[in-house]
Amino acid sequence: MGSHMELGRISALFRYPVKSMAGELLDVATLGWHGIEGDRRFAFRRLTDQSGFPWLTASKLPELLLYKPFRLDSNANSKNGELLPTHVRTPDGREYELRSDELRKEISSRHGSDVELMNLKSGIFDESPISVISLGTVHSVARESGRGVDLCDLRRFRPNIVIETNSPEPFEEDGWVGRTLMFGEGNSGAAPVAVPMAAVGITMKDERCVMVNFDPDTAEKDSEVMKTVVRLNGSYAGVYGTVVRAGELRVGQVVTLGE
Repeated sequence: MGSHMELGRISALFRYPVKSMAGELLDVATLGWHGIEGDRRFAFRRLTDQSGFPWLTASKLPELLLYKPFRLDSNANSKNGELLPTHVRTPDGREYELRSDELRKEISSRHGSDVELMNLKSGIFDESPISVISLGTVHSVARESGRGVDLCDLRRFRPNIVIETNSPEPFEEDGWVGRTLMFGEGNSGAAPVAVPMAAVGITMKDERCVMVNFDPDTAEKDSEVMKTVVRLNGSYAGVYGTVVRAGELRVGQVVTLGE
């Protein structure tokens, strides 16, 4: 066996235009140097926070998960060709412009202290711009925690790339650290030259926090999910990576593990 092994295929792609708000399921995504285009380009900053991590996240305000960013105007908020959200639908169905004072005030009031919207073109990430998880890991956590397996379970983990691996082993991702995931067909049939493939270097295991406990549709907390991750794999589920080669990602695309 060479240094490359076919792992499986991309099962789902997500981006999260506003940190900790609802994500978008994508069929195709552009992988740029700062992760998936349009991913976590906005975040609310807690004005009173003096720590090194001032962002308001769902671990501080679970209802943030129920806010859904969307776009109405095709020209607005387009930076470097990235399509960014223009509006947000609140949990009770109201729609505000993303940059509006009304939205800022509502979130400040729910959080109990002032926040402001920040836009960082390189994205606002906890560890690395790309998070990857396998269906085997998600299904294992769902099964072992006594919860059903559905899309909701996937969304709890807030991944960018979900891979259906050829072997359904849970936590297989831990073995990818220090190696490269390549996305695409590579040598396509008669073409003598390999097509350059998007590639992500896996840098570290993803240590989970209470966010996995929150239901993405209700924000209700179920601490059994995190307890299960801790019990099964010492609080790690999935991996983080950095972009080694930009390109296109597609659901169904072949994923290869390189050196």
